[in-house]
Parts: sequence; structure tokens; C-alpha cells
Amino acid sequence: MSEVEQIEDRIQRLSPEELGTLRGWFAEFDAQVWDRQIEADSKAGKLNHLVEKSMAEHKAGKSSPL
Repeated sequence: MSEVEQIEDRIQRLSPEELGTLRGWFAEFDAQVWDRQIEADSKAGKLNHLVEKSMAEHKAGKSSPL
């Protein structure tokens, strides 16, 4: 049995309370992983094209105030 299968099996055995705790922990963990990836992509310039496109659309009057 793979490690992932073992984890899946353990998750299926959790009580509703434990499952709720796991969900909260995983949501926070996943958000932190996402934040680190976005930060790394930003520092590497991988998001520059999106910034340039949005700025061009704004200058062309295609945006609205939030």
C-alpha cells in the first residue's frame, strides 16, 4: 500500500471532529503552499505578462473602480 493510500485509509477512519480539524489544518497548509508559489513566481517574473496586460487594459479604459 502506498503512503497516499495509507493516508486516505487513516482519513476515512477519523471521527467527524477529527475530520473537521484536519480540514482546517489542510486549508491553512494549502494556502501557505499557494502563497509561497505565487511569491516565487512573482520574484521570477512569471507574472509580469499579467501585470502588463492588466495595465494596458486599464489605460485603454477597460477597467472600473473596485
